[in-house]
Amino acid sequence: MKAALRILSAGPGATIQDAGRRGFMRFGVTPAGPMDRGAFLAAAAAAGDAHGAAIETSLGGLELTTQGGGIGLAIAGGAFDLRLDGRALPAACAIALEPGARLSIRAGKAGAWCYVAPFGRFALSPVLGSLATHSRAAIGGLDGRMLRAGDILEIENLRPAPGRPLAIEAPWLEPARARIRVLLGPQDDYFSSETIEEFLSSEWRISPRCDRMAYRLEGPALKHLKGHDIVSDGLVFGAIQIPGDGAPLILMADRQPTGGYPKIAHVIGADLDALAQMRPGDPVMFESVSWDQAVAARRRRAERVLSGVELAPLKQIEPTSEFLLSRNLIGGVVDAKDQN
Repeated sequence: MKAALRILSAGPGATIQDAGRRGFMRFGVTPAGPMDRGAFLAAAAAAGDAHGAAIETSLGGLELTTQGGGIGLAIAGGAFDLRLDGRALPAACAIALEPGARLSIRAGKAGAWCYVAPFGRFALSPVLGSLATHSRAAIGGLDGRMLRAGDILEIENLRPAPGRPLAIEAPWLEPARARIRVLLGPQDDYFSSETIEEFLSSEWRISPRCDRMAYRLEGPALKHLKGHDIVSDGLVFGAIQIPGDGAPLILMADRQPTGGYPKIAHVIGADLDALAQMRPGDPVMFESVSWDQAVAARRRRAERVLSGVELAPLKQIEPTSEFLLSRNLIGGVVDAKDQN
């Protein structure tokens, strides 16, 4: 029997993703790929293959085990609650998952996306050169769909797993944060200066109506100056459309190739991962920056990515029985007679 991951439970949104399907937008094929590209890269690089694939899971969580042999896994993303047979792990770590052991990933203190990369390769056939799942188009990953309980994912070309759990240290991992930088345009002339100021000065909320295709924002309705329809043009990750109801839509990894609403701004590349890790209800504000500032931020982030990841010994994060028995837990002794 080949070593394989067996899905015990999977919440909505658990899919196989790699870096994305490039070069087919002109044919209407969306790249898909990870929502948080930095976290995905941290997990994939820690597993020894920065060009590999990973399971992407969201707030619905994931539980899995192995069969046919142990498999090394690298996990990174938001501040999720990770447990190996009930023992807490740091939110970014590399482990060996042995047959019978159970890894559970649940929504933790913060963050919306988490990545599980095997020390090996998923035995799946690429579609148009990629394993990235686009569930609306039903292509990529496992039969073009989200993962569910009972799925078996065979792993080939296995690499040695870490002998003990290790922490992943990646300087580019981005926590969610409330202030996101944007470049105005290209259709900001469809809005008055007052509306643009309202867009930049308002505190928005991530709507529950958000998914891999788009994050909808809740807040004041923005008014159009020249109508809300344009001749459809191309969309990129982070484009902010203003549809007819005035509620901003931020296009994400599974966005459509083109759109016909005016775009007031684009989230800069260096802030996309932080935006992706926001949850429904999280506040967000936008800060307009210049092209040069956006390029400089992107370069600084690229330099951090080039520094690579490190695997470090795990710090004690949850007291075990052995740990507690090795410590003096008594702060002093009080004679009961003295309390009368």
